[in-house]
Amino acid sequence: MRRKEFQMEQDEDIRLFLQEMSFGYLATVREDGTPSITPLNYVYLNGAIYFHGSRMGEKMNSLASCSSVSFCVAREYAIIPSYFRDPVLACPATAYFKSVLISGTASTVEDLAEKAEALQAMMVKLQPEGGHKPINASDSDYRGRVKGVAVVRIDPDQINGKFKFGQNLSAEKMTQVAQQLDRRGNPDDAETIQLMRQYCPHHITEQ
Repeated sequence: MRRKEFQMEQDEDIRLFLQEMSFGYLATVREDGTPSITPLNYVYLNGAIYFHGSRMGEKMNSLASCSSVSFCVAREYAIIPSYFRDPVLACPATAYFKSVLISGTASTVEDLAEKAEALQAMMVKLQPEGGHKPINASDSDYRGRVKGVAVVRIDPDQINGKFKFGQNLSAEKMTQVAQQLDRRGNPDDAETIQLMRQYCPHHITEQ
C-alpha cells in the first residue's frame, strides 16, 4: 500500500525534479511479451520526456511492438539508520528520497526541428558549460546527424510523485532525525534536512 502522506500532488515540485535530474529508467515490453528496463539519459521538455539513441536495437524494436511505456526517475538523499530513532529495534530504518513514475506513450520524433530542440536541451543539461555549437536542424554541420539519430518522445498519460522525507513523523521525531543528520554531516544530509522542513506538515503549519 502506498502511503498517502508521501504522495506528491504539486505539479511544480514534480516538474522541477524532472528538470533537475538527467538519468532515468525506461520500462518496455519486448516483442516476445517479456518486460525490459533500460537505463538512459533524458531531458524533460515541454511536458514530455525525450531521449535519443540508435535507430536499431532491442529498445527500438520493443517500442515499435508496443508504444505503452513507463519511465521512472529517482534520487536517494539519505539513509536513515534505525538507531536515529530507536536504540534497539531495526524497524525505523528507512531512506529519504524523491521518485517520479510516468506512464505514457512513446513515439519516434521525425520532425527535425523538434529533434534538434530536444538534443540541444539535453546538451544544455549534460554540458552546461557549453563548449559546442548549438544544435540546429538547419545547420549543415548538424542536419545529417540530426536526421540519422533516433529521438523518442514519451507523452505522459499519468505522472505520480513520491517524496519521502519523514512526513509521517511527529514533530518531536522529525526534530530528532534532523539533529542526527546534522550531527552525521554526510554530503547530502544538510539538503535532506531542508527538504524535511519543506515537506513536513508540522513545519508547514508553523510557517
